[in-house]
Amino acid sequence: MKAKKVIALVMCAAMVAGMSASSVMAADDMPEQFKDLKANEAYDFPMMVKSFQSTYWDAAQEGMKKAADELGVTYKAQGPNSESDIADQVNMINTAIAAKPAGLGLAACDTSSVLSALQQCADKGIPVVTFDTGIADAPEGSVVCEVCTDNTQAGSVAAENMYNSIKDVIANADGQVIIGEVNQDATAQNIQQRGGGFIDKMIELIQADGKTVAVKGNEFYVNAAKGADAKEADADVVIQVAVPAQTTVELCSTEAQAILSQENCIAIFGSNQTAAEGVLAANANLNVLGSDAAAGDVIGVGFDAGSIIKAAVQDGTFIGAVTQSPLMMGYYAIYALTAAANGQELEDVPTDGYWYDSTNMDSEEIAPNLYD
Repeated sequence: MKAKKVIALVMCAAMVAGMSASSVMAADDMPEQFKDLKANEAYDFPMMVKSFQSTYWDAAQEGMKKAADELGVTYKAQGPNSESDIADQVNMINTAIAAKPAGLGLAACDTSSVLSALQQCADKGIPVVTFDTGIADAPEGSVVCEVCTDNTQAGSVAAENMYNSIKDVIANADGQVIIGEVNQDATAQNIQQRGGGFIDKMIELIQADGKTVAVKGNEFYVNAAKGADAKEADADVVIQVAVPAQTTVELCSTEAQAILSQENCIAIFGSNQTAAEGVLAANANLNVLGSDAAAGDVIGVGFDAGSIIKAAVQDGTFIGAVTQSPLMMGYYAIYALTAAANGQELEDVPTDGYWYDSTNMDSEEIAPNLYD
């Protein structure tokens, strides 16, 4: 793939809170490669989402609809019942490829599972635009554009804001403390990068204050962690990473309960909507989360939005969360597919993760990204 060009995406104030299809994009905010774009034909694009179990994907579809209406193209959003239903998504992708579409949008549940399908797309000349989740080892020429959150950056934002609330507890601790992380999987690149971004930034911050760190739990995240400098038994801080057997709120809750039940747990991060809701479900039984670390509250940080997470941020159960802009990812994915179908060469479109808490949820920069 060609070298990426960083494109700063600024959410315009004209976008209304609620992420509805009536949201508008100021012309000056449109990436240069999409300005004045018109479809050469009435293209119809299959758009493969990870599932329909999260309101995140509803917001992405709002963006798709807005772009399709502007460009005069159509799309069909498809996805499995759960993000764990990897084989179902692969079957849907293969069916779509057989119909020889003008382009295909893809948010892969498991990046390794779609490599064969992507090779077929390259062989058949079907341009693929990945959104939400990039595919680092995609066959050459298959993916023409990525429209994805910079997930390493987004995970770092979560770590930085959490650390501000717990650094005094770490500094004054008499013994070892635990920071938990619940990731819904260890297979999707966006979750891998986000979970890793959180871990690596937290290690950096802890060590900068003179403390040692170990990482334990899920093998993928333990092996990917950068800079951990102690064995579990000797570390001042242990980052404990849990991944459920399947992607459900209930199983994420079980993993979160195991972490939160430990007396020396001081903080926990749920790295997407499903995981964050699982953390909150666990807390419904344990009632340990809060915003006053000095008083013994466990500090919780979420990711994504949705009514459950937003309510937790508003009432102080979570100190805050990081949100993406699925609406804009869906929107730009349709634009990118249309440009690719026209034969245009493309550059990737990275988007940032944004921290929100009870003080800025209603601001014009944040509110449009807090989808339900």
